[in-house]
Amino acid sequence: MYHAITTRKTQCVMKLVCVGKEEKVVGLHMQGLGCDEMLQGFAVAIKMGATKADFDGTIAIHPTSSEELVTLR
Repeated sequence: MYHAITTRKTQCVMKLVCVGKEEKVVGLHMQGLGCDEMLQGFAVAIKMGATKADFDGTIAIHPTSSEELVTLR
């Protein structure tokens, strides 16, 4: 939420790494403020074998930076 409502310009870079026809998520790269907190939650999903479709089907919490990961196209 810090990135969404701050008056300062901040940047956060994210990349979801998927493989195969089923687009299984095998990695997640993030850089920016607060990424350490976000990664912990997404690590659980990846450990459980999440796919890109699972991420797409997740309702995003708005306004947050983490919503970008479940709305990536």
